[in-house]
Amino acid sequence: MTARQDSRQIERIRCSILSNSREAARKVAGEISTLIRTRQAEGRKCVLGLATGSTPTGIYAELIRLHREEGLSFHNVVTFNLDEYYPMQPEDVQSYVRFMREHLFNHIDIAPENANVPDGTIAPDKTADYCRDYEAKIAALGGIDIQILGIGRTGHIGFNEPGSDQTSRTRMITLDTVTRVDAASDFFGTENVPRRAVTMGVGTILEARRIFILAFGENKATIVAKTIEGEMTPSIPATYLQRHGNTEFLIDTAAAANLTRIRSPWLVTDVVWDPVLIRRAVIWLSEKEGKAILKLTDSDYNEGGLQDLLAEHGSAYEINLKVFRHLQGTIIGWPGGKPDSRKSPGDRPQPFDHIFPKRILCFSPHPDDDVISMGGTLIRLADQGHDVHVAYQTSGNIAVFDDDTLRFTEFVSDYCAAFGLLSERIRELEDHVEEFLRRKQPGQVDSPQVQMIKGLIRKGEAVAGARCCGIPATNLSFLNMPFYETGGVKKKPLGDADIQILTDLLRSIKPHQIYAAGDLTDPHGTHRTCLKAIILACDKCRNDDWFRECEVWLYRGAWQEWPVHQVEMAVPLSPEEVRQKRDAIFKHQSQKDRALFPGSDAREFWQRAEARNAGTAAKYDKLGLAEYEAIEGFVRWDGVWGLND
Repeated sequence: MTARQDSRQIERIRCSILSNSREAARKVAGEISTLIRTRQAEGRKCVLGLATGSTPTGIYAELIRLHREEGLSFHNVVTFNLDEYYPMQPEDVQSYVRFMREHLFNHIDIAPENANVPDGTIAPDKTADYCRDYEAKIAALGGIDIQILGIGRTGHIGFNEPGSDQTSRTRMITLDTVTRVDAASDFFGTENVPRRAVTMGVGTILEARRIFILAFGENKATIVAKTIEGEMTPSIPATYLQRHGNTEFLIDTAAAANLTRIRSPWLVTDVVWDPVLIRRAVIWLSEKEGKAILKLTDSDYNEGGLQDLLAEHGSAYEINLKVFRHLQGTIIGWPGGKPDSRKSPGDRPQPFDHIFPKRILCFSPHPDDDVISMGGTLIRLADQGHDVHVAYQTSGNIAVFDDDTLRFTEFVSDYCAAFGLLSERIRELEDHVEEFLRRKQPGQVDSPQVQMIKGLIRKGEAVAGARCCGIPATNLSFLNMPFYETGGVKKKPLGDADIQILTDLLRSIKPHQIYAAGDLTDPHGTHRTCLKAIILACDKCRNDDWFRECEVWLYRGAWQEWPVHQVEMAVPLSPEEVRQKRDAIFKHQSQKDRALFPGSDAREFWQRAEARNAGTAAKYDKLGLAEYEAIEGFVRWDGVWGLND
């Protein structure tokens, strides 16, 4: 029998699950503010350990607000950053010196000599002495009062890669391959990421009086659980924080997904057995026991720690049957609804079944997310006679290799020359592209001409991919949302113009079904921003007559998949539809073989999509449902659900 454990016994680091990253930022900034003011009253310095990356930017924004609006002064603050790439010039785009200036130092009254960031320009033979001096400077101030940390996918803190010792000090290290892949988007390719870095050591970090470690988003869920609940090990340096008596992990609900108290709360506490939690528990038990749902017995429930569920809801058979019937009802071969002429007596009614054919609008954050994530469903919707539209929210122009840009430019020049159409402007364009790309530095923003060509490459591929799915070019919209068009990885904040573009499109098409990317582990944040824009645009249309007969579905696939207990519509794909979907993905040649920004998954996008779709089908099969070649899963947006940020 599985004994219930207290979550405090399972979790070896104190952990607070907050509703969103803003709440975490306010909490940490509030403690920092209080300490700064306390030390000012005492006439003492406040020493802060700072981190870079997207995780702490909310904290810095809140500190800037406190400085501007509430008079928080930093004149008595000394900061020490965790790390810096090596070699790295302070003015380079990827420099942490530049990052800290742009996100904090330039906006507060800290003395420049009090803002310490490891030097990426130090001569190789001087680094050992430099690192000892960095440690000595921290020690001379009495150590770090509050240390801010993020966590890498390998469990590294700072640049302390797997294998780092818990007594390690500030030093030069060689970056792990995974870390370099994760940083590739900032450097426009893994090959441009420095192989070394200077980092504060694990031992130095552990000497801080107070430590906050933050993690947000689904892509951090696995390493968060290993760090908080796993054994202390040098292969996950963050687990050494278990030794620190004043560390607090601040995470959002997405990053908490794999913690025992979230993943299987019935093992650690009393729960209220609503239908969703029952479904999660039964699927969990089925997978744990390796049995189909309808084969689970009373003994399985009792020995699996689900005695309360069994006692409250009767026999295992009755519980099994309810969950099985729910899952069976999610399998829908006609995602847009079935016309009356094709209905049979056993068909389950669907919302808005009386509307056929429907106007369908699929939002694709990048020019290939539509076919990667729901290509099979698009094929089926088009084949079944619906009016299918696709809106590509961004140009995706930063994800095209420079070689492809030069090749396409040369093609245009050669084509025009072959037909006697070559003009001076075309020659100038070719010369510009060739010269610009020849001189281009890693991470440098492309010129407007190069950005335009890269955008046209992605657009042509999107047209070809949609055509493969049976969607004509006349039903495609290329929105080029302004927030994206910076030419760099860092984007502008979402603005009114972005929302208005989507609102105008919605009111023009008046769709009966909207499909949007709920794939929020996209490491570059574009999916999250695009979904937020759709939610805001839908909110503006909420009182429109057409919106009352509109349903919104969220798809995944490029970066993750919906777990079975969340799936509300499972569209089964035949082997032929899988092949046709693969052909549509192949049309995106600039992303084929090797994507510029591959993320944490080394597989090509078509391989990821096929594996995830086949994996979902296999899970349904093992749970005792019908066996299919592949399944694309969707979750209904209820009009209330929103983003964490």
